[in-house]
Amino acid sequence: MQVETIRDVLNWTVLFHKNLKISLKHSSKQNKDERARMILGYLSEHEESLEHIVQGLENDADEKALNTWCFDYIEKHSIIEYVHCDSLFEELDMPHIMEKIVNHHEQVIELYIHIYSRVDIDSAKKLLDAIKDVEENEIKRIVQSTNRFSDM
Repeated sequence: MQVETIRDVLNWTVLFHKNLKISLKHSSKQNKDERARMILGYLSEHEESLEHIVQGLENDADEKALNTWCFDYIEKHSIIEYVHCDSLFEELDMPHIMEKIVNHHEQVIELYIHIYSRVDIDSAKKLLDAIKDVEENEIKRIVQSTNRFSDM
């Protein structure tokens, strides 16, 4: 996927969440541990929600912000090269599943922080900050929910 503008980064983010959702859903049917299957199902639904939230933010965003060039800002972030989630969760237990999920989302958040620090257009900064906040808040919510689940 060629990423040159903030619109492209948002499209990449939508695809990232979609592919992670598919991987989680597939793994939820394959994992032998019942708790892990339940968490994978929950995480799959959560990724679908994030997919729709980011798509909605893109749909409502200012065209000037979306058309802001950023390809030179993302060259140092290899995560952008990977749209497809090759993470397999089939053999993992809950702690390792969460470790991978948090890591994936932290990389996305770091990408948005990096691009934010490089753009000068206020509407682009506002959009990037909004998506970063959504990603940060959602990963916190996931972690809290799964921690409560593991306490049961």
